[in-house]
Amino acid sequence: MGSYFTTEGHERLRDEVRTFAEAEVRPRIPEMEASRSVQHELSRLIARQGWIGVTISPQYGGMGLGHLAKTIIIEELSRVSGAMGAMVQASQLGVAKIVNFGTEDQKKTWLPAISDGSCLPTIAVTEPQSGGHVLGMEASAVRDGDDYILNGRKVFVGNSHVGDLHGVVVRTGPGSRGLSAFLVESDRPGFSLGPHRVAMGLHGFSFGELVFDNCRVPATNLLGAEGDGLAVAYSSSVLYGRPNLTAVSLGIHQALMEETSAFVAQRYRYGKPLYELPSIKLKVGQMQSRLMTARLAAYHAVHLLDRGLPCDAELMNAKLINVEYALDSARNAMEVHAATGLFTDRPVERYVRDAYHIFAPAGTSDVQLLRLGEVALGASKGQWSQRLAAVVAAAS
Repeated sequence: MGSYFTTEGHERLRDEVRTFAEAEVRPRIPEMEASRSVQHELSRLIARQGWIGVTISPQYGGMGLGHLAKTIIIEELSRVSGAMGAMVQASQLGVAKIVNFGTEDQKKTWLPAISDGSCLPTIAVTEPQSGGHVLGMEASAVRDGDDYILNGRKVFVGNSHVGDLHGVVVRTGPGSRGLSAFLVESDRPGFSLGPHRVAMGLHGFSFGELVFDNCRVPATNLLGAEGDGLAVAYSSSVLYGRPNLTAVSLGIHQALMEETSAFVAQRYRYGKPLYELPSIKLKVGQMQSRLMTARLAAYHAVHLLDRGLPCDAELMNAKLINVEYALDSARNAMEVHAATGLFTDRPVERYVRDAYHIFAPAGTSDVQLLRLGEVALGASKGQWSQRLAAVVAAAS
């Protein structure tokens, strides 16, 4: 699995995560699929491995290994369970807001707890009526002395039901400078959760609703300054969301490849292994080509990010390529398995369901294409990877 981009240290980390995933996660999958309930204990067990702190500086108790190491961790967990890969990617997305915008006091308070697994962070931006239109949000925060009072709802929040610290972007005024971000602990009065809703895939992961009903938060929980909310949301999505979701897709893609390769070697037609049929070998070859290209795009993008180099376009492209190629290979896998792939005694149908969940967050494929079109036309609006290059380089 080694590549031009990875070091011996990266490959040791891969082995560590893969061994853990096989021993601790895979045996739990049948129950996760049957119950479709939030995996609180397993989420905590994974967090205690220290992997949520992979991009957090050692001065705050983190691993300080950067975004390529983060990609490998998420990829290897997702190879076994897309749900638990999604859990880790969402937690590390919650890290971004504190690393990039937190005060020194906020970093000292929360980053060590995140690093040792005693705190799972989230980020909450999307609302029921505005969807991906961030400026259309209506949830609000009103200053009241030394506090802010939050009201409103957030949906599709990764780790909603296991999170301890929610990074919430709400409206404090009009327009694009009227959004602000706050750290909201899950035990604050006025904060509550909507019921867990079962989805098509990612069984065991929670991405639900947060409700704020006159939830009082101290002004010291403000991330950055008033008006920085849009920057918190966009930078987190670009620098963490896109590569994190890329890694989930990559892990699922690897699982599809391994399952399909094993299937065509085990099944016989006309007295020969199934892979001897040219039509089958062609589909497997397509899957292998896509997987190689997808991994190259993923690793290249985070390799640049770890070096503090401009890479917004590469991160967009990596998310686009990995999501689309995983979905294409999922279709190939189902075509090869035929009716066999429809039943739950083989994991391919789970991989297909899970792959679809990575399409929308941090921008659908159409959004990535629109942004890449702006890059090609010289009309892009600056790069978060450049603006926060010093922070990224210092963290890794």
